[in-house]
Amino acid sequence: MDKLSHIDETGAAHMVDVGDKAITGRIAVAEGYIKMAPATLSEIKANTLKKGDVLATARIAGIMAAKKTSDLIPLCHPLPITSVKISFDTTSDMDKILVEATVKVSGQTGVEMEALTAVSASLLTIYDMAKAVQKDMVIDGIRLLSKEGGKSGKYEAPKQ
Repeated sequence: MDKLSHIDETGAAHMVDVGDKAITGRIAVAEGYIKMAPATLSEIKANTLKKGDVLATARIAGIMAAKKTSDLIPLCHPLPITSVKISFDTTSDMDKILVEATVKVSGQTGVEMEALTAVSASLLTIYDMAKAVQKDMVIDGIRLLSKEGGKSGKYEAPKQ
């Protein structure tokens, strides 16, 4: 197994020096879902919850979270993100909202953590806005779907 990049020769955690890496285009896509009662999903889709437009608010939360990832995750580099796209699928299951985040940057390190953080914040926002209607919703399946760019090249998660 390769050495972990965030651990130095003494075993201490440290921020990786990316200063000598080339600036390249990088993209990462992550997903996750929140499972709920069909009635709760219907209210979200109909935009009838008292807190307002759940999906619009969750989209903004995901974008903001991607931009703030280095403030939330220790050892992440602050990145000049060029694009964050958050999409919701409310059609494939009657009891789930699938969230997908695509994050792009031209930089010296990847945006996997930013995509995962965007998905997580979007899902947590959906939970927060709908918890008055249903408290037993379940957030699950948060994972990296793909990434491109950088030294390690392209990655695609196996199909589930």
